[in-house]
Amino acid sequence: MNKRFMQRAIDEAYKGVNAGDGGPFGAVIVKDGEVLVSCHNTVLKDNDATHHAEINAITAVSALMGTFDLSGCEIYSTTESCPMCFSAIHWARIDRLIYGTSIPDVQKLGFNELMLPVAKIKEMAKLNMEIKSGFMLEECLELLEYWNNGENKKIY
Repeated sequence: MNKRFMQRAIDEAYKGVNAGDGGPFGAVIVKDGEVLVSCHNTVLKDNDATHHAEINAITAVSALMGTFDLSGCEIYSTTESCPMCFSAIHWARIDRLIYGTSIPDVQKLGFNELMLPVAKIKEMAKLNMEIKSGFMLEECLELLEYWNNGENKKIY
């Protein structure tokens, strides 16, 4: 795990929050120690409920690499992936998910999250994907607090 990569995801999330693009979520996809893309949530900007940070990042990297198969990549996400994003991570064959805050952390703020943790999905589907939770947790919690106290706060 690399703090520089998670910090980039956090910075991307702040960028999105400050622009009013969506919630306080950022994602970075890395391959061979190199950042390929960093994206944030654009649900509000695009009026599209599927434009989560992880989906935006997968879409951008797939276009960049010319393939849906992102084997060998890892994704850093400021918050635990929702079932939609985790499924996309799985289907893209991303090897490793590293995230900061958890689904209950954003549920407390009013986000309409399904309480279906990625660890449970991994177990049910018998996946090999490596998952690391709580990485740079304090910094990710600060991001949520920043959003919660900000002028661009919209819950969806």
